[in-house]
Amino acid sequence: MDAHADASAIFEFERDFAQSLRCVPMSVRLKLDVSGVKISLKQWNRLTTRDRQQLLELPCAAPGERERFGARVRAMVATRCSEPAGDLPADPYPYWTVDEQVPEQIQRQLQGLCLPPLSLSQWQGLSHVRRFSLLKLSRPGHDNDNFVPALREFGLLTDRS
Repeated sequence: MDAHADASAIFEFERDFAQSLRCVPMSVRLKLDVSGVKISLKQWNRLTTRDRQQLLELPCAAPGERERFGARVRAMVATRCSEPAGDLPADPYPYWTVDEQVPEQIQRQLQGLCLPPLSLSQWQGLSHVRRFSLLKLSRPGHDNDNFVPALREFGLLTDRS
């Protein structure tokens, strides 16, 4: 699968809270991470629906696109919020781009749910935003209710698993 497929997607597992764009969809969260911008949910909700839709649709794969996306988010937040957008340190090798192994965090989450581990070929077959989503949904100490629905949606879990 193309690493940038689903770049503007709202996944089924997040439709109930992201369809209205009142919560930040995973695809936008990934764009924020790669562009080095941190915004709060409060800031996100102060953006207009049109602003949020634009951020969902803007490309953010190439370096120039990341810079433009980051500048656009910062400008929107500066216009609509009292606090500026924050900075995120750039990770030159984020886990979701690593093809050589499935992140241990995901394997631990699967093990904790008594589910089979992901194979390397399953991991390699996922787009970056799907990998990113699984990483976010498997973070220790967080509410991970959408981890299993995401696995199902991504074709990684069947009723027989």
